[in-house]
Amino acid sequence: MTEARSNARSEPAPTEPVAFLKGHGTENDFVIVPDPDGLLDLSPAVVARLCDRRAGIGGDGLLRVVRSAAHPEAAAQAAEAEWFMDYRNGDGSVAEMCGNGVRVFARYLRRAGLAGAGDLAVATRAGVRRVHIAKDTEDGAPGDVTVRMGRAVLPGGEVTVGAAGRSWPALHVSMGNPHVVAFVDDLDEAGDLLRAPAVTPAAAYPTGTNVEFVVDRGPRHVALRVHERGSGETRSCGTGACAVMVAAARRDGLDPAVTGRPVTYTVDVPGGRLVISEGTDGEVEMTGPAVILAEGFIDPAWLAG
Repeated sequence: MTEARSNARSEPAPTEPVAFLKGHGTENDFVIVPDPDGLLDLSPAVVARLCDRRAGIGGDGLLRVVRSAAHPEAAAQAAEAEWFMDYRNGDGSVAEMCGNGVRVFARYLRRAGLAGAGDLAVATRAGVRRVHIAKDTEDGAPGDVTVRMGRAVLPGGEVTVGAAGRSWPALHVSMGNPHVVAFVDDLDEAGDLLRAPAVTPAAAYPTGTNVEFVVDRGPRHVALRVHERGSGETRSCGTGACAVMVAAARRDGLDPAVTGRPVTYTVDVPGGRLVISEGTDGEVEMTGPAVILAEGFIDPAWLAG
């Protein structure tokens, strides 16, 4: 993952309980910490403790909810997006983007009354992302969330991925964060994915990369497993699903910018299903569920460690 970076300012440890929520998008789960004024100093070590599944709350990552104007990395985006998703990986390191995280972030804003159904903008380290929150269903279930994920970039060059004693040719796809996509015959071929697969040339990914292994399920329908840098194997990866969709489309000879027709793939992840589309302008959209399942308070003494 990207190198962990500390906040520009250091705040004293909180003396009052700190509110948190727990949410997931296709079982890619997150600790959510509302911090609208950017007053919390969540060091990489604290984030890793919070994401610990035995000694902490547990999660693949952490979403800190901060007003863009209150965060030095997002202040320039404040005119476009009121809220900044300060995303951290489970090991405490900082990441540019998280597709499932954006959906869960938007669901939190809706739940907290900070956004309504419809369109909103979310600031991220990879730029502003446009989000649409569908209205709740007639039975009260939350509607899906669609995120305009930006354009995929395919830098080219030969890439090889190695895992479980095997290797495969792969494709480098950037969705604001790096991905390496390998098509395999069986998802079990990648092994347990507890450790990061070997990627060659390693020098092309100085901060590491996410790696997706992909199989076909049917026409414009694929399934994946993913090792997320800084988190290990996760149940889902939104940016990874987008990277996989673009890689599969190019493999299948489909490029909306060339054909003038948008293309949509269904992408199954271990935690559920996402629908990914690429428009003629190159913009990739991801649609899927986002769930808030719990909320509570963190003991400030524990947080101070």
